[in-house]
Amino acid sequence: MKNMSRSPASNFFPLPNEKFSLGLSAGEIAVYTYLMFCEDRGTYTCHPSYKTIGEALHVSTNTVKKYVRQLERKSLISTKQTRILVNGRYRNGNLMYTILPISIASDEYFQRQLEATSRRLG
Repeated sequence: MKNMSRSPASNFFPLPNEKFSLGLSAGEIAVYTYLMFCEDRGTYTCHPSYKTIGEALHVSTNTVKKYVRQLERKSLISTKQTRILVNGRYRNGNLMYTILPISIASDEYFQRQLEATSRRLG
């Protein structure tokens, strides 16, 4: 019988449990998970290209862009355009993603839920 023990903990990364209570689609969870996988645990940032994310998740770059925008709107991540120097000229590089504290997204999600319920009742 094969040894069923797991690899050292360094081959794993934590995902917040709250991600399942925020009404995220499967695609949003997949992109969020991939960004967490790439994240520098000290700076909470990473910068994979849309193409790299798409290849890892087997989806198109347009689909990745859509999910990134949705994750931004839901306050799970923020993005910033980077610039790289190529042949003495600056060009746009990959986005730099910052993984935001899950509590921000959770608070906003439940506030929207409360407001929607208030509108229905009142």
